Amino acid sequence: MIIRGNSGNPEPLSFHQLGLSDELLGAVADSGYSDPTDIQRQAIPLVLMGKDVVGVAQTGTGKTASFVLPMIDILSQGRSRARMPRSLIIAPTRELADQVAQNFEKYGKNSKLSMALLIGGVSFGDQDKALAKGVDVLIATPGRLLDQFERGKILLSGVDILVIDEADRMLDMGFIPDVERICGLLGRNRQTLLFSATMPPPIKKLADKFMSSPKQIEVERQSSTNKNIEQSVQHVGPRGKRGALRKILGSEGMRSAIVFCNRKRDVKTLTDVLKDAGFRAGQIHGDMDQKDRMATMADFKADAINVLVASDVAARGLDVKGVSHVVNYDVPLHAEDYVHRIGRTGRAGATGVAVTLVTDSDTELLENIESLIGQKIAGDAVAAEDAQKDADVPAKAKAPGGSRSRRGGGGKAAAGADAKQDPKESAGKGKAAKDTPPKRAREDERSRRGGRDSAARSADGEPTADDAVADWNGPIPSFLK
Repeated sequence: MIIRGNSGNPEPLSFHQLGLSDELLGAVADSGYSDPTDIQRQAIPLVLMGKDVVGVAQTGTGKTASFVLPMIDILSQGRSRARMPRSLIIAPTRELADQVAQNFEKYGKNSKLSMALLIGGVSFGDQDKALAKGVDVLIATPGRLLDQFERGKILLSGVDILVIDEADRMLDMGFIPDVERICGLLGRNRQTLLFSATMPPPIKKLADKFMSSPKQIEVERQSSTNKNIEQSVQHVGPRGKRGALRKILGSEGMRSAIVFCNRKRDVKTLTDVLKDAGFRAGQIHGDMDQKDRMATMADFKADAINVLVASDVAARGLDVKGVSHVVNYDVPLHAEDYVHRIGRTGRAGATGVAVTLVTDSDTELLENIESLIGQKIAGDAVAAEDAQKDADVPAKAKAPGGSRSRRGGGGKAAAGADAKQDPKESAGKGKAAKDTPPKRAREDERSRRGGRDSAARSADGEPTADDAVADWNGPIPSFLK
């Protein structure tokens, strides 16, 4: 059975009409919420009734609270036993697992439920102690959960409620075999909840295999984007991305932003560039220690930094209030990631801005995104015109003086010096130049200058600051010094 949202109740239900306890309603009110979202309105009563539920909704629609709230009331009866959690929530990343844990702490403050968080990058010691005492709610990433099981620190046969959060992200990250193994370790008599932004065939197969006559809720068309987000693309040349980004981050109305790169190594480079330009920037990616990642997120939420440069590890589920802008510095390689990236803004009814920087080589990726979301993304005509000018102007015409040497004089002076050279010497140099392939000659010259060769350029084709200085013959801009 599929229940589709937005079919339109003339008078939407309030949280008081969903069957939640007074203690839980008090915590919800203290958090500043009065009306449930579509998925919360439909999922909470079903979960309270003990039904298996598949919830399909775009990011930023309140999926987490739609299972956290009813679980708190259900688990308020009964008690935990050592090494046997009463409920299990599986999340694909450490950040998502921590986000769910924060929701339990926020909404469960009037309850006496115990909770444990099992994620990688943290020592086993504290986790072992929590499991030994027994917990009502266990939130875990698949890898760390299986590690603890294989160490004999946990038994999963007593789990009454299983939640698989961000199931399609599990699929993207290759965790579905682990999820299937975990499901096989649980008892059959359990309630299973599965939440996902999209419903690809492998996820439907997973639901059919491990769920009992689930109720499926769809509150938005799959792969749709939030209507509160103003989307646009800016067409730029490969060397124009940093300048375009600085303009966006310095624009009126920009309070805080998340900037997405496709590669982890580019995250650090871009963060350093933004810091040098005076922005309060921080970074988050998969190669960072868990402690550093959480510290960065805490700084971002506290406004100690207001620009977060991230890889796609941060694209799912992170709920940070007040993010005004999302910038795709790199066009995402997978169209679905576009939906999840821009969903970091325009949350909880607020408006947001999402800008994607597009080069000529990104045309196909942009077309895939537009096909997925079913709409054409508005382009920046001025940026597109500038990008075309960059492509049309030869490299020599862009550099004042026409000479590649930074230490020599202008073009005329250099020509005069050459004219005074000994003819034999000039002939010798001409023969050497003829014998040396142009590309090799440029590499040799760059090596003598101490610059980097083309292999040192960033993966998206944009040169590093050192490359730009080496290639430029005129005054050095302040942001490259």
